[in-house]
Formats: sequence, C-alpha cells, structure tokens
Amino acid sequence: MAITDIQEYLKLIPAVNRSPQHAVWLTYDSEADTLYVNFKKPSRATDSEMTDDDIIVRYEGEEVIGFTVLHAAKRMKATA
Repeated sequence: MAITDIQEYLKLIPAVNRSPQHAVWLTYDSEADTLYVNFKKPSRATDSEMTDDDIIVRYEGEEVIGFTVLHAAKRMKATA
C-alpha cells in the first residue's frame, strides 16, 4: 500500500502529542468497521464505558488507555 498523501498523516501529530503517553497505536478492522485507538501497549483494561455515540472508552484503573470507535467508516463519510 503506497502512502499517497503524507500531509493527512502529519495532521495526527498534535493528537499524538496530547495523548497520555505521547504515543498512539491505531488499528482498523474493515470487516467490523471498527477503529481501535490505544495509548499504551501492552494495555490491560480494567473497566470501560460506552458513550452515547457508540465509542467505548477503556480504562486501566483511573487512566484512559484507549478507545474503540464503532461504525468508523460511516462517521468518516458523515464528516467528509
């Protein structure tokens, strides 16, 4: 897969800088249309909560260690 527009990826820099560990791992499952965002690896969630807009926030103790975005591609189309 060739990266055609590096500028789109560079837009991630501020979000990574603001993240709890200054690191972000992203994984997209196209079959499930789900985006997994992790701020810590390895991460062991001890709790999670579902927001009203179908985002699952994962916690390790009191620390947010990531979130899961359901219906990810549909959201992208809605904001495009």
